[in-house]
Amino acid sequence: MGRSARPSGGREETADAFVFAMPHETLAELLPEESKQIEPALAQLGKIRVSPITGVHFWFDREVMREPFVTLLETTTQWIFNKTLLYGKENGADAEKGQYLQLVISASYDLLQKPRQEIIDLCLKEVRKALPAARDANLLKATVIKEAAATFSPQPGVDRWRPKQETHIRGMFLAGDWTATGWPATMEGAVRSGYLAAEAVLRVAGTPKKFLQPDLPTDGLVGLFG
Repeated sequence: MGRSARPSGGREETADAFVFAMPHETLAELLPEESKQIEPALAQLGKIRVSPITGVHFWFDREVMREPFVTLLETTTQWIFNKTLLYGKENGADAEKGQYLQLVISASYDLLQKPRQEIIDLCLKEVRKALPAARDANLLKATVIKEAAATFSPQPGVDRWRPKQETHIRGMFLAGDWTATGWPATMEGAVRSGYLAAEAVLRVAGTPKKFLQPDLPTDGLVGLFG
């Protein structure tokens, strides 16, 4: 027998299973109090804090970087991605018209209240220090995108609050990098959550199937810690 759900202001939907794939903060706001009593893990979602990510986008009038990406240390900028090389014209980055770089700054709490131009000036200074070719290049355009709640914050002990994909509420399943995946807040972790949610749906339906692939074997220096 199917279960039903009615989104706020929407029509009632009926299905054998519902997979809630949304930010944990949004889910916590949508759930009625009785749901949190049935599934205690849902009452703990508010304890999972969020972490911001800031993206800074630079368009130069010439090539300033040949690598697909580089990592910077002891700077505000953490990653520089060569969008022109990685995506070319598909991403609005035509090599004949210059070069497009994207800078990524995780856990960018300090940048949330800073004005756009201050962030651009800071990151441009770091890019020109790291990439000599950028020192003589003209910056044609720049933009800053702040995602205040981009991921959940991997604080010590956070795993105790991350719910499993299968809940005690009949027909309700969860997906998202914030669920119990064994991985941190990454795109790969989000994909794992989807596989685990699909496995949970089929398991409850009596037709179990595995979708999650085993981790790649570790080698090199990482293998020593494994």
